[in-house]
Amino acid sequence: MSEIQNTVGGYLIQSLYDHGVRHIFGVPGDFVLGFYQQLSQYNKLKIINTCDEQGAGFAADAYARVNGLGVVCITYCVGGLKVVNATAQAFAEKSPLVVISGAPGIKERTKSPLLHHKVRDYDTQQRIFEHITIDSVLLNNPTTAAKDINRVLSSAIRYKRPVYIELPRDVVSAPIYIQQSSKDFKTVSQSNPETTKLVEEEEYGTDMHSMQEALSEATTMINSSKKPIIIAGVEIHRFGLQGVLLQLIDKTNIPVVA
Repeated sequence: MSEIQNTVGGYLIQSLYDHGVRHIFGVPGDFVLGFYQQLSQYNKLKIINTCDEQGAGFAADAYARVNGLGVVCITYCVGGLKVVNATAQAFAEKSPLVVISGAPGIKERTKSPLLHHKVRDYDTQQRIFEHITIDSVLLNNPTTAAKDINRVLSSAIRYKRPVYIELPRDVVSAPIYIQQSSKDFKTVSQSNPETTKLVEEEEYGTDMHSMQEALSEATTMINSSKKPIIIAGVEIHRFGLQGVLLQLIDKTNIPVVA
């Protein structure tokens, strides 16, 4: 591992790269400058600077829909709050958008209550994003950062919903602790949603009995229908099920509308 990759910020960059991300959209700001510096030095992801944060958010959302995972990187509050609308859209449309926001350092939070851009409390921005994301994390502990990053990115991939990662500026270059025994991912995908990186099933405790009951009920409804029709929604694309849908159509000759 390189010197940068051994840090919290470097591990995050490498994790995004391993998920097939090659571009990152955003607008630099003081709280996230350290991470942007790592992005430039590590040279894994191409930085796409936009005119404002809202544009970066929508661009990253579009990138996610095409490539499987999109990333927007902004500064604390003054930048983060401008991508709320794009994040809400990503949640509604099942788009795996990763929002990375710089933030005040952990240590300075106990000493500088009047830091600029802060809105009410230090965790105000994170609490806002908790309502419009499937998972979120404040990377305030280098010993658990790797596990937290893995979990949050896994949630985005599995549920096709946006996630939020808050990166304090004094943690970006902190040495990261990685448990050698932990393995959160199975395969790596570049841009094909049908081969998207999968999370170990036991992590989520899938109820196979309930799933089997649901499949049985759906099969009964289809077989008993006199004039069935398939209305294919956006989830077919988001979860990479185009091939499965085509197999169903070929086997049943049921007309489909999308």
